[in-house]
Amino acid sequence: MPELKRILCPIDFSEFSIRAYRYALSIASHYGARLFVQHVAELWRYPYADFAATAGLFDEFCRALREKGEEQLQQFVKTTTYDKVQPERIVQQGMAADCILAFAEDQKADLIVMGTHGRRGFDRLMLGSVTERVIRKAPCPVLAVNNPSHDFIGSDPQPGPVQLNRILFCTDFSENSQRALEHATSLATEYNAELTLLHVLEDAPTARRLKQVIAAATEQLDQLIPAKPRKAGKIRIKTTVRVGKPYQQIVQLALEAQTDLVTMAVRGRGALDLAVFGSTTHRVMQFGPCPVLVVHV
Repeated sequence: MPELKRILCPIDFSEFSIRAYRYALSIASHYGARLFVQHVAELWRYPYADFAATAGLFDEFCRALREKGEEQLQQFVKTTTYDKVQPERIVQQGMAADCILAFAEDQKADLIVMGTHGRRGFDRLMLGSVTERVIRKAPCPVLAVNNPSHDFIGSDPQPGPVQLNRILFCTDFSENSQRALEHATSLATEYNAELTLLHVLEDAPTARRLKQVIAAATEQLDQLIPAKPRKAGKIRIKTTVRVGKPYQQIVQLALEAQTDLVTMAVRGRGALDLAVFGSTTHRVMQFGPCPVLVVHV
């Protein structure tokens, strides 16, 4: 990945954000990066804020809210941080997504690490509105961490070093995928990891043409492999082509290969597309067995 100097990890003290913090801490330790831990106090979560406003106590209420957030964040960092990493704490008031995006922009963050939750049934399109909006609008890649069945960091109480052994890069051969490939290749080089390039044929050709179409797609994948790492033999690179629903095949391969990290690109969309942005990326984050690095294009 292009050099990591500044990492931002938003914290709302949920189990999802706490898990994401373990990843942020471990990656920051590996790269020697500055780690910013941000908590945003959102007034809409406190219905009695309206009463404070009508009673002329609004400013006092907001101050107390920020002070409570600062105490919680200080205690959280104290009990969760290890090693030499000393996170910089930021407590703000406002809408979480707006504050996260603005801070990432101001600080020129190289990576945002966020927790997200997979859901099923009627809620399957919701990853969590804050995470979803940040992923669509972020000025840098976002590492989305839900409840992985396969971790690439050590276990509690200390996360330990990053153990990235297998990275899966997914491409539809669009221009949007190129930047995500750069990040996947850089990470594979940094950690001496195996990199698999995957393309999924969603519209299955007839049995007669299947071999021909797979061969053509495999050739396209081979052409994507950067010349420099290939010549230097610095990383192990494989290619594979599958047929079926893209998100299902990505998740299945990640499970079979015990993948540590999936890397994908996603385009920013307008407000009308909020609920269904990058549906393949979205569903891989929901159902995948490992964290997903989303590179915004």
